[in-house]
Amino acid sequence: TPVTLELGGKSPVVIGSGADLAQAAERIVLGKMMNAGQTCVAPDYVLVRREDRDAFITALRDFTEASWPAVANDPDSTQLISPRAAARLDALVNEARVAGTRVLELQHRGADRRMPLTLVIEPERDQRLLRRELFGPVLPILTWSTIDEAIEHIQSGDHPLGLYHFGSDPRERRELLDRTLSGGVTLDDVFFHVTVEDLPLGGIGASGMGAYHGREGFLTFSHARAIYRQSRLPVARLAGMIPPYGKRLERLLRSELGGR
Repeated sequence: TPVTLELGGKSPVVIGSGADLAQAAERIVLGKMMNAGQTCVAPDYVLVRREDRDAFITALRDFTEASWPAVANDPDSTQLISPRAAARLDALVNEARVAGTRVLELQHRGADRRMPLTLVIEPERDQRLLRRELFGPVLPILTWSTIDEAIEHIQSGDHPLGLYHFGSDPRERRELLDRTLSGGVTLDDVFFHVTVEDLPLGGIGASGMGAYHGREGFLTFSHARAIYRQSRLPVARLAGMIPPYGKRLERLLRSELGGR
């Protein structure tokens, strides 16, 4: 039976040189808060240039507060799937908070399972929220000085299902694409490669295997049956591969071995 696995992982967002921070913040928040972050291609964490970090955080706060400042009892907000899921995310955030990491809740929290968009600013690399797929409205913010640093961080983990880049430097973008692997890529937005039916959707390594959508989906879920018809004079006889063996086979073997 043909099988493909579309899994998930820690899909990074790289905020690069020349990025429109307000636009990037809006699109990342919308992607992160869709279904409360409970999608396989949700942006998991952000890598932003060190000098842009504070301005980017301000842009995230401004858009969130202007769009929906509270999630408590808000019919436009999605609850986490279960109390267990909410407890898991709260534990990850509290672990970071206890370690002295700055945590910002951008919305008013309620008593239900509607969790606010929560920024975790520059957590230590060994914290669990940087090692596990979050699958919820928690967004770690990491910084970089050179694109090499951002790429090194992405390369240090499993290949993600999605990779996202905002910026106007074509050389930086090319470096990122050439030196990382991911299931798919969206440029200047998040997750939208999933919506294009003609693009193959699938993971690589820990984020999945195979692909579907469009032509790739037809090939993945079909079986190509090979049928071979032998000629009247079989190839084995032409090549001298039927005993008794002789000069013809010797010449063939020498040719295959590079004339040795």
